[in-house]
Amino acid sequence: MKCQFCEKPATFHITELTEPAGPQVMHLCEEHAKGFLNKEASPPMTAIASALAKQLGQSGDVLEELDQKECPVCGISFFEFRNSGRLGCPYDYTHFESDLRPLLVNVHDKTEHVGKKPTRSAGTADSLAKMIGLRREMEEAIEREDYERASEIRDEIKAMEDPIAPPSTPSDTQS
Repeated sequence: MKCQFCEKPATFHITELTEPAGPQVMHLCEEHAKGFLNKEASPPMTAIASALAKQLGQSGDVLEELDQKECPVCGISFFEFRNSGRLGCPYDYTHFESDLRPLLVNVHDKTEHVGKKPTRSAGTADSLAKMIGLRREMEEAIEREDYERASEIRDEIKAMEDPIAPPSTPSDTQS
């Protein structure tokens, strides 16, 4: 199937359910889909961006400077957060705290979670940030072909994920 606006193959098939007459189906190539999705930003994302700009009362220069701020753990920029509405890791709440606080107050009227929590603990933000850093370090070790270091990091990650299991010894693997 071809794009409705050009001769390229349609790789995005979008169905909009906003029309009272029924669903509107669009077949778009990647280029036209990007344009369509950028101009048709979803209301939650638009609300987040506008609430952030309004709450912080920031001019374009200040907002542009804020967009450059990046998390040292996962590398997500504040600009990426504003566009997607999602943070990259638990440490982002700490790193972007002063910038997120006004947004959270505006959207939720609170800055603390009230409600259900998972039954199993996901760990602290620091331990999760350490795990993310270890995974990144393990990937870098694999790229350098330093497989011994990668296996050490893998074992360290496993120990952090399952602290109840006893560490395996070489005698455990021999039969």
